[in-house]
Amino acid sequence: MNPGFQWARILSTPWVTGLATLGPIGYWGRAPGTLGSVAGLVLYMLIFYGLSLLFFALLLAFLIYFAVGICGEAEVRLSKRDPSEVILDEFVAMPLVFWGMDIYMGQSWSWLIMLFGFGLFRIFDILKPLGIARLQSLKGGWGVVMDDIAAAVAACAVLHMGLWVWSCWFAT
Repeated sequence: MNPGFQWARILSTPWVTGLATLGPIGYWGRAPGTLGSVAGLVLYMLIFYGLSLLFFALLLAFLIYFAVGICGEAEVRLSKRDPSEVILDEFVAMPLVFWGMDIYMGQSWSWLIMLFGFGLFRIFDILKPLGIARLQSLKGGWGVVMDDIAAAVAACAVLHMGLWVWSCWFAT
């Protein structure tokens, strides 16, 4: 049951599972969450990069709502709790890692920020420290998506702290 997301129930199973798995990507290889994160990095670069913080937040809020509905319905249709092939949650969470990073992204070394942000997100998403694991017990799609959102927030915070330390100690 996915309460509050009746709109997702009217979609056909191929649509729900196709959206939740990003088409065939969720079925590729042994690390579908990593592939979903790579796709989310591309989403950030193509859509989120350069947006004002307000539009970033509005678009992210919409995508989180959409992902909660689709991921919750995918759990029902696939008869699995947080299926590994469902990667819409990583895809939607990944741009949040780079919240407020636009001031650094025009630099020649911005690829390093993206690499570290990606790595931090995967670490927090896989290990689920700091109470992130408890979020998986939320009902429906909330449990699927919110642990990834929390992992993205943690990665963003660590990335911001690292950039602040870098700028204080090493930047000229």
